[in-house]
Amino acid sequence: MQITRLNERISVSPQITSGDVAELKALGFRAIICNRPDGEEQGQPSAAEIGAEALAQGMAFVHVPAVSGAVTDSDGAAMANALAALPAPVLAYCRSGARSTRLAAMADASAAPASQPEPAGNGACRIYDVVIVGGGSAGIATAASLLKRRSDLSMAIIEPSEVHYYQPGWTMVGGGVFDAPVTRRAQKDVMPDGVDWIRASASGFAPEDDRVILCDGSDVRYRVLVACPGIKLDWDAIPGLRETLGRNNVTSNYGYDLAPYTRKLVDGLEGGRALFTQPPMPIKCAGAPQKAMYLSCTRWEKAGVLPRIDVQFHTAGAVLFGVPAYVPALMEYVERYNAHLNFESKLVGIDGPSGFATFEQKRGDQRARVEERFDMIHVVPPQTAPDFIRSSPLAAASGFIDVDEATLRHSRYANVFALGDACSASNAKTMAAARKQAPVVAVNVLAALEGKPPVADYDGYGSCPLTVESGKIVLAEFGYGGKLLPSFPTWLIDGTRPSRLSWLLKDTILPPVYWHGMLKGREWMARPHMIGA
Repeated sequence: MQITRLNERISVSPQITSGDVAELKALGFRAIICNRPDGEEQGQPSAAEIGAEALAQGMAFVHVPAVSGAVTDSDGAAMANALAALPAPVLAYCRSGARSTRLAAMADASAAPASQPEPAGNGACRIYDVVIVGGGSAGIATAASLLKRRSDLSMAIIEPSEVHYYQPGWTMVGGGVFDAPVTRRAQKDVMPDGVDWIRASASGFAPEDDRVILCDGSDVRYRVLVACPGIKLDWDAIPGLRETLGRNNVTSNYGYDLAPYTRKLVDGLEGGRALFTQPPMPIKCAGAPQKAMYLSCTRWEKAGVLPRIDVQFHTAGAVLFGVPAYVPALMEYVERYNAHLNFESKLVGIDGPSGFATFEQKRGDQRARVEERFDMIHVVPPQTAPDFIRSSPLAAASGFIDVDEATLRHSRYANVFALGDACSASNAKTMAAARKQAPVVAVNVLAALEGKPPVADYDGYGSCPLTVESGKIVLAEFGYGGKLLPSFPTWLIDGTRPSRLSWLLKDTILPPVYWHGMLKGREWMARPHMIGA
């Protein structure tokens, strides 16, 4: 670590990892301040991750995010409050250390008293009707659906990120269809009116006391809790990946900053070997790993270079797709593109500068490690529940939030609900699933506020538009147990066959439905199914 001492009270450094926290404690630091908003760049450790490790080491932690190039006086005041309240010495960090240095100077100049409230704690002394942890697709949609039904609810959303992403669009960015900026908006622009936005990271739960604990140690109280913090992309689970990601021909459509690199690599490859990987389930958008392959192949086919490219798909699973009805259509494209399928082949290491990837492959009852050379590799990282979820009382054995699959109510706490990628339900983790889940959770939350049992149920619906070529999609729609749940009659869209109308849906219709429908509480084709109806 590169640590710069500013005075007896505070030092600054570039981005740290959770693995650095124990060393910081050994160096004598008693508190840590994170000055970066979450999601500034791909692979950035979250404030919640660092905060959880700090708390485990007996250190204090505060998240005081400030936007690079747009530091405000209120940011400086928040930094002053934090420094006044925290035990010294303190280590503050940002991307390079420059922002923390500036904030420390502003704090010194303002010398704000510790009695002033911190932005992160603006809900600490209030009991809300509903507290939502997570301001992604699931959280915003649930809040909007609740407010459509009861505009007088007191509600808070705990979300540290200043940016909101339409993540299903990143596959299209990597495939050269969308430009990255169309998938990004300021978080303040999607936050529903009438909701208190608590700009902080949750670090734990005390469900017996109806409290969410924030990373600075304060808490937010609720009558009903909705937890939807998303899923953790575990880039560090594959040795060598983080160091080479975004360069050395190593890319992934699972990051806003990385998807354009996918497009650059695809357009620049005129021959050689292209590898596409899929880790063990669960992952969000289970079809995305092979969608990256199909969209790359269709561009190579149009450019006339596909015959010179050895395309390989390595999946840790034993089948191409978990719902058999869609496999025949997908296999037609696998054969068309002459892609080589490698089942039960898991990426376990990568050497970007040398251009080699290591896979663990099942061969009978044995497992062997195989090195594969590449000229381009698209990697999908292993995925788990967020650390603060896995270590909380809400977690199931899987690490995800333990819910009833139908009602999405917690199995032990009647006033806790969960949806989206972080819940334990066995549905496919897709944005379309969250779109269907949000109204179900909304009406069940309102019932819980009245002391009543859940009134709506969820059938496991998820949708995976498999982009098999430019202009055609296999529209996979299914629920629990792989049951087909098509939204349209087969004469209009047969989801088991490639369709141009499905491409229109993905390319033109779904983005505005997301921004102007789902996030606004408009439940187009997503009205909740009432129990007994």
